[in-house]
Amino acid sequence: MPIRIQNDLPAKAILEQENIFVMDEKRAVSQDIRPLQILILNLMPLKEDTELQLLRALSNTPLQVDCTFLMTSSHEATHTSKSHISNFYVFFDEVKHRHFDGLIITGAPVENLPYEEVSYWEELCGIMEWSKTHVTSTFHICWGAQAGLYYHYGIQKYPRNEKLSGVYCHKVLHHSVPLVRSMDDYMDCPHSRWTEVRREDIVKHPELTILAESDEAGVLLIMDETGRQIFVQGHPEYDRMTLDSEYRRDKARGMEPKIPLHYYENDDPSGRPLLTWRNMANTLYTNWLNYYVYQVTPYLLEEGQQS
Repeated sequence: MPIRIQNDLPAKAILEQENIFVMDEKRAVSQDIRPLQILILNLMPLKEDTELQLLRALSNTPLQVDCTFLMTSSHEATHTSKSHISNFYVFFDEVKHRHFDGLIITGAPVENLPYEEVSYWEELCGIMEWSKTHVTSTFHICWGAQAGLYYHYGIQKYPRNEKLSGVYCHKVLHHSVPLVRSMDDYMDCPHSRWTEVRREDIVKHPELTILAESDEAGVLLIMDETGRQIFVQGHPEYDRMTLDSEYRRDKARGMEPKIPLHYYENDDPSGRPLLTWRNMANTLYTNWLNYYVYQVTPYLLEEGQQS
């Protein structure tokens, strides 16, 4: 799929090296195609890494996608340069008048805080409420999934005794649901979190369906009955080395982290991590774009108020 991004976005050169078709703005406007408009609320601290991961994940359908990166105005990014933010990000006030085909809300390193104590919680609530009428489908990741389940359904998160870090195997349920179409019976997905939402709270809401879960890692994938709200309590977008970087970062900080489970061959962190979830991630994002965005969204976005 051609990803439409600004010519000088740093991720562009890396994607091209990986033979991912990246279309610059000049070429895109010469084609008589309406691209899908995807808004990405990037709450992760290393924003350039997350940009690359998500753009790579969105690159596996023949659809043309135009990505807009969003950040909160109520929190100043400290791990990404101000020039990068200024060049490639917009604030909510700049786009709230628009409609989007899809919205992605990423994870964030604030999971040990109560939601109401997160500096941008009020702004995030406003974005999630706005998405009900201005976005065809929203894809929530990790803490973003927990926050979305709390905002929309009042489902609480719980602290874990220790960090869940590693690549876990999940049983896929309800194969007839298009979001998991063509997936195997079991799929791997990375997790990296200190908190969790629990199955017993989710099943109290008949409008929600659990689509994948693990005995070790708990619930992974949840969807509402319309496909307008999708929640992934893991990180399918992670690169091969992301968990490794987090492990070594925490170790350097003296946190004595446990080795991420099922990640290194023979659980040996001196070796190269195994990549076992890329096909699942590609299928998940492709199914989301195809079945819950492209086939549902109105052709004329600004005239297609969502109900």
